[in-house]
Amino acid sequence: TNADGRADGPILEGADFAAGQYELRFHAGAYLRAIGTKLPEPAFLDVIPIRFGIADASAHYHVPLLLSPYGYSTYRGS
Repeated sequence: TNADGRADGPILEGADFAAGQYELRFHAGAYLRAIGTKLPEPAFLDVIPIRFGIADASAHYHVPLLLSPYGYSTYRGS
């Protein structure tokens, strides 16, 4: 990810992006430490798996993760 915690481009595209089930693993503990957040050891949240389905591979998908040291939220972005 870049300095804002975002991917600079598509993670998958073209023939690699097809309908199906996917999993993203957000390394939240490492990210929060890298930006200077003090975390307990072990961190309450470390690696966050997000599983989701893609029905239409021609559509545009964002999978945002809103994150704090003790909680997160995700949704299908536009």
